[in-house]
Amino acid sequence: MAYFRAFWNSPVGPKTTHFWGPVANLGFVVAGLADMNKPPQMISANVTSVMCIYSALYMRFAWMVRPRNYLLLACHASNETVQLYQFCRWANARGYSSEKEDEAVSKQTDADFARNQ
Repeated sequence: MAYFRAFWNSPVGPKTTHFWGPVANLGFVVAGLADMNKPPQMISANVTSVMCIYSALYMRFAWMVRPRNYLLLACHASNETVQLYQFCRWANARGYSSEKEDEAVSKQTDADFARNQ
């Protein structure tokens, strides 16, 4: 009971915005996780990149604010991870991946070899 009372009355407890801000921001993480099942053609590069920048800036804020807000830091680190994954999915779907380029070069080389035989 003493632990709960200490948490309740702490400077980052549920009576403050230091608690409810990160809880509300977890919606971004949940939405990003739900979007992982959608096709990569539906990913907006603009929105995803803005979310990456937003989370990076707020991770720094969460670290610099006093008292340090570890819940906000964890929330934005999670969102950064999810958004970077989504951005990678978008880039791979658009052909920005080096794997696809290597594959295309390999197929072209094989086709040239077959024609010359």
